[in-house]
Amino acid sequence: MTPRAHPTNFIEFTADFLSSPEFNTGGARIEITNVRTFNRDLFAMLDDSPTLADAENAFKLYMNAAFAIDVEQAPSSARTPFRSCYLKLLQGWGFDSNGPEGAVMKGWVESRFGLRPSYHKHPLPPGDAAAWGPYLKEKMDSRFHSNSIYSQLDLLYEFTQYLLRRFVHGERTHVTLYRGLNLSEASHLTRRTCCLIWLNNCVSTSTDPDVAGCFGDIIVKIRAPVSKILFVNNLLSISPLRGEGEVLLIGGDFWVTPQS
Repeated sequence: MTPRAHPTNFIEFTADFLSSPEFNTGGARIEITNVRTFNRDLFAMLDDSPTLADAENAFKLYMNAAFAIDVEQAPSSARTPFRSCYLKLLQGWGFDSNGPEGAVMKGWVESRFGLRPSYHKHPLPPGDAAAWGPYLKEKMDSRFHSNSIYSQLDLLYEFTQYLLRRFVHGERTHVTLYRGLNLSEASHLTRRTCCLIWLNNCVSTSTDPDVAGCFGDIIVKIRAPVSKILFVNNLLSISPLRGEGEVLLIGGDFWVTPQS
């Protein structure tokens, strides 16, 4: 087992296989254990929704009922007590993926998919307690875990997968995404047409190479499995992330192609 993989997770594949280029090339479907079973009412509501907008409304209603989340009031207000909410996590990620909200989301990927992060504020070498300390402290911050936040993210992932398959990609297994890498990350890519790189357990990518270029010196093209997409910013009427075409992708070893 690689040091980036946990021995347990909540899906049917091992973390080693999930992170491998073989999985990312094959693109098998993923389901988080029992999420659909324990939330049958949500998926029945989605099945009864004729349009994407109707499905989004059904999801909002269900999340409000299950977690007392009003998406219209999701941004923090000085007049209301803090209530942990998936939208607040996404907004925090959009502002800084190395902030506390980013740590919680990376922690969720670690828990559900068994993939440890390789970076949060700085590299996270296996076994380096000093490097891991700030990440562990932030991901376990009690203010983010007061409202079953991992369960909220479970539903967000399964909802996104439902929308992508039903309304966007159908039976397609892969999509083309782009990511900007800094020179230290991409030094070994500059003279190669294709290379295997490790992407952090949760990363921002884009459907637009020009947008990806704003966040790195070298743009790489990724053939990403649809099953590894956690969230697509322009899929819903509410866009909590900052980039219009931003896509949150679950990481691992990917074959990428540098763009000229």
